[in-house]
Amino acid sequence: MEFREIFSKQKQALRKRTDEVFALIRPEHLEFRPQKDALTVHEMLHHLWKSEEGVRGVALNSDFSYYEVRIPKGLHPTLGALLPLNEELSNLRRVHEETLAAVAQTPAEVFEQERAREDLNFRRKVWVILMTINEHEVHHRAQIMTYLRMQGTFAPEIIRPR
Repeated sequence: MEFREIFSKQKQALRKRTDEVFALIRPEHLEFRPQKDALTVHEMLHHLWKSEEGVRGVALNSDFSYYEVRIPKGLHPTLGALLPLNEELSNLRRVHEETLAAVAQTPAEVFEQERAREDLNFRRKVWVILMTINEHEVHHRAQIMTYLRMQGTFAPEIIRPR
């Protein structure tokens, strides 16, 4: 199995679980944050799709515009305006599908290429950059599951007893 297939299968499996968790989010959950400086549920949803667009741009197009803001200035300046819940979820689906399509159309040799910007202290292979998209989704999905539980909404574990 080559990278495109591995990435696609993993991304689709992860998104299936993410969709199950995100279906539990209600408007009253959006502004919850466990402490003053933490992201809200709403900010995390928005950040997930904005970040995926930006990271995909670095990997597949050598477009560092997202990292030019994210690395020196932090996460908040990359967010922009938050959208209604249904639009955030729609954008998550759209960006997910765009990433799958872009990876499927990328020639295999590209995944071994390196993307580097010395001024941003950034140097990684394309396949590594793309895999961080999946890792990032799992990270924020787990945070949102915890936030939902803190608000009294049951978010089932990924491994369920038979």
